Amino acid sequence: MVKYAIYLLSTIIVIWSMDSININGIFKKNKVVQARVFYIVLCLVLIYLLSNFFLDFLYVKIF
Repeated sequence: MVKYAIYLLSTIIVIWSMDSININGIFKKNKVVQARVFYIVLCLVLIYLLSNFFLDFLYVKIF
């Protein structure tokens, strides 16, 4: 149950923080689909890394 809460918290934090980044300047013109796929993959990677960091930090503090 704690794991799901941490994943949800990580999702909220990552999406909120990624909203401030303008990644459209990185991609070529008319490559909207590729930019969106990259944005989604980057969000998923950051959610995974952040949630695992929180879980590892939590388990070290408990045990």
